Amino acid sequence: MKRLLISAAIAALPGMAMADAKADEIARLKSQMQKLQQQMAELQKAVEAATAPVGAQKEAAVAGGEDANTELKERVANMELKVDKLNTASTDGPLAGLSVTGYLDPTYIYNRNNNSSGFQFLNHQNVYAYSNSTFGDVYLDIKKTFGVGPTAPSAEISIMPNRGSGNTLLDGGSGNNIINTAVINFPLSDTWTFNAGLMNSFGGYEVQQSNQMVTLTHGLLYDFSDPGSYVGAGFNWSHDVWAWKFLLANEQYRTHANLANTGTNPANGNPQVKSNNTPTFTARVDYTWSSALDLGGSFNAGRQTLLTGSACAGGFGYQCASADPYSNYFFTEADASYTLGDIQYNAELDYGQQQKAAWNGGSAQWYGVSLLGHRKWMTESLGKMGATLRYDYLNNSKNGGGGGGVALGAGGYDGVNAFGVDPACVASGAADCKGANRMALTADLLFFPTDQFTLKFEYRHDWASQAVFQRNDGSMKKGNDMLGAQAVYTF
Repeated sequence: MKRLLISAAIAALPGMAMADAKADEIARLKSQMQKLQQQMAELQKAVEAATAPVGAQKEAAVAGGEDANTELKERVANMELKVDKLNTASTDGPLAGLSVTGYLDPTYIYNRNNNSSGFQFLNHQNVYAYSNSTFGDVYLDIKKTFGVGPTAPSAEISIMPNRGSGNTLLDGGSGNNIINTAVINFPLSDTWTFNAGLMNSFGGYEVQQSNQMVTLTHGLLYDFSDPGSYVGAGFNWSHDVWAWKFLLANEQYRTHANLANTGTNPANGNPQVKSNNTPTFTARVDYTWSSALDLGGSFNAGRQTLLTGSACAGGFGYQCASADPYSNYFFTEADASYTLGDIQYNAELDYGQQQKAAWNGGSAQWYGVSLLGHRKWMTESLGKMGATLRYDYLNNSKNGGGGGGVALGAGGYDGVNAFGVDPACVASGAADCKGANRMALTADLLFFPTDQFTLKFEYRHDWASQAVFQRNDGSMKKGNDMLGAQAVYTF
């Protein structure tokens, strides 16, 4: 019996050992599980602590953090409101599409014939001369565009109080009109635009504005051959390399239909008047040969007022020989502009005529050429510089001269600009006195301290085929010299 119990006990020993080993393994696993649960709990607490300020509904967020977040949101909302208002104003407000640009160009001129020198700036003298044209003034360009894109209409006004068209040219140069140009542009499509108002003529390569010129003074063709300014309406068309301009307008320089007194009604003594109701038609075409070369041309056809002396009682024209205060006018020109980098070349050929507008009562005829070359370069000491050379020739000899932009005095000549007949020829009683042909050679040196600031120094020599330059002592000469300096600041 004892042997049986001992045998059974010996047989049970391995099972008991295995039971004890399993119990130890279970206890070890439980301990690891508890540690993992503890680590998970700590990790969850850390995540909640880190994310609590972001959630608006977390009770653990501090009061100071909530206040700062609320203040930041209010500031952002206010900024967004201001940006929305600015965007609305920029597209729909009264300042939307508005631009104001311009320049000032005080000028110093020495004129040898006048023996005069001094600054010319804001000069309200309405006399237009080659030595006193469109420089020495304040220029403002005000443009308002209604909408965005290429088909947005616009209105543009340029103000030039003292040397602009309103002061020097329009309606005889009354001297009280500060408006230089005023144009409405209404695009009809990508290629057609309707425009109306007061605008400069289409002739020639020169521009009016001093900040776009590479010389100080204008050339002879700009001042005395090319037409001036017009009031009218027309169309612009452009496509690919072609561009056209058409304009139907009053005669040049007139802001209203001109009326001339032609006599007296014999029945009641009332004055009789005649209107120049014949419109002037002018057009221009430009062909872009390449990115550097532009070829263009223009013409004008209509009727123009005859310049008439105050001594004329019943006729019109310099010799009071015309019964009509107006006569047919025709002008045409061709020009070319080549601009490549710092090099610029310009050329122009003019021809014009006006019936009964010459000094002796015959038809006036004029033709001329203008050539210009300009180059810029960089220097180490003086920075960017430029030089310009221009030659002008204007033939105005037929029938004693006149027509175009030439206005002769009672003696048959213009002693300031040197046109018309030699006084010695008039005094001799000759019937075939010729008008003076005019030439000018202009040389300019330019400095560009900044993109907005330009300094110009010019020497100009003018001469004529007749002794029609009047000096300060009253004598007549064939030539004149002029020195000028100009500071142009663009804004």
